[in-house]
Amino acid sequence: MTTIMGQKTQLVFIPTPARGHLIASVDMAKMLINRDANLSITILLIKRPNYPALDSFLNSLATLHIPHLNFVQLPSAEPTAPLSFNIFMSKLVDNHKDPVRDFVNGFLKSQGETKLAGFVIDMFCTGMIAVADEFGLPTYVFSTSGTAMLGLIFHLQNLRDEFNQDITRFKDSDQEADLSVSTYINKVPAKVLPSPAIDKDGSNHFLNHAKGIKGTRGILVNSFLELESHAVKSLFEDDNVPPIYPVGPILNVQEESGGDENEKNREILKWLDDQPDSSVVFLCFGTIGCFEAEQVKEIAHALEGSGYRFLWSLRQPPPKGVTGIPEEYENPQQVLPEGFLKRTAGVGKIIGWAPQLAVLSHSAVGGFVSHCGWNSTLESVWCGVPMAAWPQYAEQQMNAFQLVEDLELAVEIQMDYRMGSSSLVKAQEIETKVKQLMDPNSEMRFKVKAMKEKSRMALMEGGSSYNFLDGFLQDIKKNIS
Repeated sequence: MTTIMGQKTQLVFIPTPARGHLIASVDMAKMLINRDANLSITILLIKRPNYPALDSFLNSLATLHIPHLNFVQLPSAEPTAPLSFNIFMSKLVDNHKDPVRDFVNGFLKSQGETKLAGFVIDMFCTGMIAVADEFGLPTYVFSTSGTAMLGLIFHLQNLRDEFNQDITRFKDSDQEADLSVSTYINKVPAKVLPSPAIDKDGSNHFLNHAKGIKGTRGILVNSFLELESHAVKSLFEDDNVPPIYPVGPILNVQEESGGDENEKNREILKWLDDQPDSSVVFLCFGTIGCFEAEQVKEIAHALEGSGYRFLWSLRQPPPKGVTGIPEEYENPQQVLPEGFLKRTAGVGKIIGWAPQLAVLSHSAVGGFVSHCGWNSTLESVWCGVPMAAWPQYAEQQMNAFQLVEDLELAVEIQMDYRMGSSSLVKAQEIETKVKQLMDPNSEMRFKVKAMKEKSRMALMEGGSSYNFLDGFLQDIKKNIS
């Protein structure tokens, strides 16, 4: 471990209250404190009302004992008026400015020899920049999305603010438009733009975050130069963008669950142990991703028709009109074609929650049908498993476009699919793409294997991400000199 900091130094992390963002932020913090013995980090945790699954996760974080890493749960300060999701999340973060001020004041009074060097905020917590400014502290951003996606939100914000364009038109009237965005090699079709950026009730809030990010000291990105060389070069050359530090891949390595979950995970991995190498297609759609019964049946017919072994994380959508996380089916047969489980008993396994990184790391897995969340994308690259892109929500359609068109690391199932839409992807189309995905001699498979090696080299001493992390720490050092 190095000691770039000449004295004891503290950073304050403020992540968005969402599981994927929290996990990536914790792993980012671990990477930093493992690099410098004089660095400590406190992660301020914001609670989200009526979200018991997240409460449980926050509580588990608060019990972790990691040297130089502390967790502080902020007092609840939720918005009172009913709001759309995008506006609600912005208001939720803004309502916690006073608790953050109280924490910083308390720290400054008792800091001793430790110097507070700045905030590291999630890209959706830009309201906290004003708090850092009050204390004369620099703010950095940690982007849990990729570099190209960062360039997209800057591009859309520029269209709004510099050219007075209504970005929400891309949701309806200009769905067939193509955009030239510097961080993408190919033109971006409007139909894959992230919903938060083009929805009428939240677009301005979303793009205001982009404007705020441009005024920060620097941006840590969970990506690596070799994966997104075009996007990184583009942002390096943009004088209106703060310094970029691509320091990934920061993997979504979760703490092992206890009790029943451990047993279920062992059962899944034991099943994979019994399968031939690269023979299993793995289907998993993230924390929130799920399908209605009609689409489930089409997927089932496709898997059966493909002839490939499969491991399928199948989860039940919340009831209509209820916001929540999908749950496991008590009886999956209720949504599957009649006799499907019997006919595929020797080659397939239906599961609920999946230990995703452990599954992708297994030699039996030869392809990943994915929602293209950025954490999942990095895990798939790290494990050298090619993807079939079937996005669900947030920025996943953009990730799918990048993977299929720019990087050629995935085949497309339907890159503009959005969870809850009336679109039905038919079994024949899915089956065809599964067969492409599992082709042992495809150019895509060789590209993914090569990128796997590059992802590991990036984190080694002298690698691109290793060096960018050193560059970030050197900039932090300037704040306390």
